[in-house]
Amino acid sequence: MELINYHKFVDREVATNLYADYNTNFDKVSKFYAGNYSDKLAWERKIQELQQRKFDRTILSRVLNIQNREFQSGIKTLANIDLLGNDNTFAVVTGQQLGFFGGPLYTIYKAITTVKLSNKLSRDFPDCTFVPVFWLEGEDHDFDEINKMKYLNSLNELSTIEYLIGGKPLERNIGATGNIIFDEHIAQFFSSMESTLPKTDYSIALFELMKGYYSKGNTVLKAFAGFFNHVFEDSGLIFINTNQSEFKKVLSPLFVNEINSNSQTSKLVIQKSVELEDHYHAQIKAKALNLFMFHKGGRHLIEPSDSGDYYLKNLRQRFTKEELLSIAVNNPELLSPNVVMRPLCQDTLLPTISYVGGPGEIAYFAQLKPVYEYFNVTMPIIYPRASVTLIEEKIKKVLEKYSLEVEDLFGEIEPILSKVSEQVSEVKVDSLFESLTIRINEAVNEARFGIQQIDPTLNGTIDGTLLKFQQQLEVLKQKTQKAQQQKEEVSLKQIKKASLNIFPNENFQEREFSVIQYLNKYGPDFIKWISNEIIIDKYQHQVITI
Repeated sequence: MELINYHKFVDREVATNLYADYNTNFDKVSKFYAGNYSDKLAWERKIQELQQRKFDRTILSRVLNIQNREFQSGIKTLANIDLLGNDNTFAVVTGQQLGFFGGPLYTIYKAITTVKLSNKLSRDFPDCTFVPVFWLEGEDHDFDEINKMKYLNSLNELSTIEYLIGGKPLERNIGATGNIIFDEHIAQFFSSMESTLPKTDYSIALFELMKGYYSKGNTVLKAFAGFFNHVFEDSGLIFINTNQSEFKKVLSPLFVNEINSNSQTSKLVIQKSVELEDHYHAQIKAKALNLFMFHKGGRHLIEPSDSGDYYLKNLRQRFTKEELLSIAVNNPELLSPNVVMRPLCQDTLLPTISYVGGPGEIAYFAQLKPVYEYFNVTMPIIYPRASVTLIEEKIKKVLEKYSLEVEDLFGEIEPILSKVSEQVSEVKVDSLFESLTIRINEAVNEARFGIQQIDPTLNGTIDGTLLKFQQQLEVLKQKTQKAQQQKEEVSLKQIKKASLNIFPNENFQEREFSVIQYLNKYGPDFIKWISNEIIIDKYQHQVITI
């Protein structure tokens, strides 16, 4: 395994140095967070803080048990849910939108980090128990962000396929993506995949598995949880779907406080953002009211009007503040948090000791500390997810052949192609044959003097012989140039292929490729194998050779 200083490349994701300082110089950013993940005392303080808090563990355990049985979770997961009923059990949480088959690879790495961190904390603090939880972000309404899948096809090209409800792009807000039911057009999605994904010994079984979850009549949320649960078999990972009436009742006071806050949440985020932007970058923007409402099949942002009432964005539907508060109390299932309130909801429901996130999430948590304090919710320690580039043996050999490092390809490809072209073209054909022609001419002319002494009539024969030499040299030169060009084309093609594998779309592999690409090539044990390979406490980008 190779470790790379990931921080110098992270600007491609969040356009900030915050992530670098978070991992290498925490003192510079400590005022924005609840504790240093590399400091054991910070974990001890967080445990003590959570022990003083009350959580409705009875409802939490009951609903999670029902949900995870529906997702066909294993015995270890159900045992972990039972443990959540105990006051000394804490949750290590991660979450993600419901991308098809887990979405980009980094979702897999987030889950692996969460499971391994839970195990690590259980070893470090044996008097407590820590369980991994995956937050299913099924309330989000941006279907276009989850309905695509990317992988290298049989021609070694980057393929992007997508599922379209009704076979055509959406023209309206269709509400929570987790509730979307697959129609007959899911068959076209699989048809496109089967015709382009390379055929391997694992393909038939993999497609059978995928179709079992992503099938007509099933919901996006159940498909994601079922598939994810299958590939993470026996990990103990708990799935939570908070778009559920009992959970929303627990969150009702939080919704009421947000409505009554008179935009205080937004003001706090703005104040912290101003402070943050002295040196870094503000990742999120708060709204006047950080709640959505499910209404007539859609999910719409609630916005205040000049009159003091509220309206649903892009709709004519209006509510008085009293009506909105009544909904928050009596029908909280109609409300949904935005990016600012979602972490508060998470840590109100769960005894969260840590949230596992990527660079973007670490950046936006830096804006939320005063919001946690305002709502009197315990802010978790934010732990960086594992970041990985997978390099296949054949790609590694290409890099070694041309003396390239993996990180050389974390950028524009043209300079690398020029470098390799120069390597391949070290022999200058024109110069080589020009020198050879001069030497042959000199040798023939030197011989001409002696031959003429013997027989002056052979001078014409000498000229003819020299011409034939020159003609044969030109033929050899052309063949050499053609061979060199072919060699260069092969070399550049190899580099382009390596770049596509390592840095597709000029982006990190983990943000582009689906795990399906690797399950298809390496089989159902791939997740277990990569879980064993990933190290979660090095805090650098890992290059893992397959």
